[in-house]
Amino acid sequence: MVGMTGWKKFGVVSMFLAPSLIALLAFSIGPMFGTLWVSVQEWNLIRPAEFIGADNYRELWSDDDFRRALLNTLYYLVGYLPLVIVGGLALAVLVNRKLKGIAVFRAIYFLPVVTSWVVVALLWKWLLNPSDGLVNWGLGLVGIEGPGWWTSRTWAMPSVIIASAWKDLGFVMIILLAGLQAIDETLYEAARIDGASGWRQLRSITLPLLTPSLFFVVVISLINGFQVFDQVWVMTEGGPAGSSTVVVEQIVKNTFSYGRAGYAAAQSVVLFVIILLVTAIQMRLQKRWVFYG
Repeated sequence: MVGMTGWKKFGVVSMFLAPSLIALLAFSIGPMFGTLWVSVQEWNLIRPAEFIGADNYRELWSDDDFRRALLNTLYYLVGYLPLVIVGGLALAVLVNRKLKGIAVFRAIYFLPVVTSWVVVALLWKWLLNPSDGLVNWGLGLVGIEGPGWWTSRTWAMPSVIIASAWKDLGFVMIILLAGLQAIDETLYEAARIDGASGWRQLRSITLPLLTPSLFFVVVISLINGFQVFDQVWVMTEGGPAGSSTVVVEQIVKNTFSYGRAGYAAAQSVVLFVIILLVTAIQMRLQKRWVFYG
């Protein structure tokens, strides 16, 4: 495109971008505006939609069920994020070693990431079965009475958190492993010459230089965490007694079970705004703790 100017250059650039832009408009931007339009309608997916303005949003403001689902989603995030970040970092440090066969361990740790969520959820539902699950059986061997897990109002959400963290640890591990391998080895050599301990090297070299990778996984994990659904649907269906119901599950039920597509769209818009605000705050705060070398 050297020498091209004006509309000719614009036309060539547009031609190369068109496949991606068309897909983006058709499957992302278009549905987003469609959801916004549906959110101001009363629609049961069968009869024609009827415009009702902001009524869905006004109802949402006083909906205790939506508020509980949002609180449960936040509860999930509070339990899930520390587990997946700290666990992923520990695994990344563990496999960042020049040992024979280490690639096999990396593949094993990453395997749950490429496994279907339905399979993972069913596996953990079986492992955490209160009556004959392996987890409670193992606890019984050491004299501990296992809880009810996904059948208990207290333990239903922790069950989902455990399954989610186990599946996503490999993803976080790979991202942080790439960050670890990008750190200049001479920095560690200089630190060892100065007598720095392994813990001191972790605090003063590894963690500061790993902050860009940590920032990425925190943002991605937050966005994905707000949209948690599959594991809840398979393991608990939001129960017992709504103790593990989450926002996306309510959106699905309102749309396909209760015939309230307009109300579900309003919930989707509110969830989108929450995710957008949280992400914007993260982007704003990164200047305080992310070190780009």
